[in-house]
Amino acid sequence: MLNVQNLHAWYGKSHILQGVDFHVGEGEIVSLLGRNGVGRSTTCKAIIGEIEPQGMIDFQGENMVGRKPYEIAQAGIGYVPENRDIFPGLTTRQNLLLGLKPGQKDDGSSRWSLEDMFDMFSNLRERADVDASVLSGGEKQMLTMCRTLMGDPKIIMIDEPTEGLAPKIVHQVGELLEQIASRGVSILLVEQKLAIAMKVSSRVYVMGHGQIVFEGTPQELEENPEIRREWLEV
Repeated sequence: MLNVQNLHAWYGKSHILQGVDFHVGEGEIVSLLGRNGVGRSTTCKAIIGEIEPQGMIDFQGENMVGRKPYEIAQAGIGYVPENRDIFPGLTTRQNLLLGLKPGQKDDGSSRWSLEDMFDMFSNLRERADVDASVLSGGEKQMLTMCRTLMGDPKIIMIDEPTEGLAPKIVHQVGELLEQIASRGVSILLVEQKLAIAMKVSSRVYVMGHGQIVFEGTPQELEENPEIRREWLEV
């Protein structure tokens, strides 16, 4: 579904991504692991077009390089950024409905509906008509993930969804990731917490110095202490 080859990206003169290669299959959860600053978030931003990349980003047979972010989103790539952007001044319900693509309606024709979001997260139902700016950090994380799903993406990139969340909410996020994949949506997960990534992923990639330094199953990573020690452990 998504095939990234020889991906390069810069911030000014800093060469951040230095030939990144990976792929994500249909309905697959793939985690991108690594220490802070190695290029994981930059990879997502390059794919969605927030920064200008070089290389190949093949999504269902079409190269996304050079397209604008809204064109990439309309093609079926969703993105949940690390900073949990919500629209203050709008209610939770209104924030969710903003996730709909142009011409798309919440009428049951897409894979996800407003009612699905409320069923998965009762907190969002309870706070549907309050200003989204007063939500807790965990509720804002739920909201940003659910808003992206409302656009019915074929693949969703999620950057650090459990950062700063209570253990109970982390567990809910893990359950949501598995539910998303069960409906045929592919996931590229950028995650610092190794435990949740190893639990939900079918494959993992480890990044170091702007390149992929390991690819394998969670079990293969578990059995490779040298990779974990050199590229993951503090």
